[in-house]
Amino acid sequence: MKTLQVQITEKDYSKYNFQEKGEITFAILEELISIEYAKKSLLKCNQIAEQSGLSEMTMEEINAEIKAVRDAKNNTRH
Repeated sequence: MKTLQVQITEKDYSKYNFQEKGEITFAILEELISIEYAKKSLLKCNQIAEQSGLSEMTMEEINAEIKAVRDAKNNTRH
């Protein structure tokens, strides 16, 4: 196994809570970074939903949209 030494900012060190983790595996580092990217993506999706008015949709409206897409998809297969 190889060891990799990486320098990061104090902000990132705190953000990823490395002070409590000590040595970590690459798999854990990859998971931590993936979680951070997922959070950023989710925040961006929420921002887009708010800007486009999608965040105001009711569950009934959302379910109707999903049903319409599924129905259209099923009708094009025949």
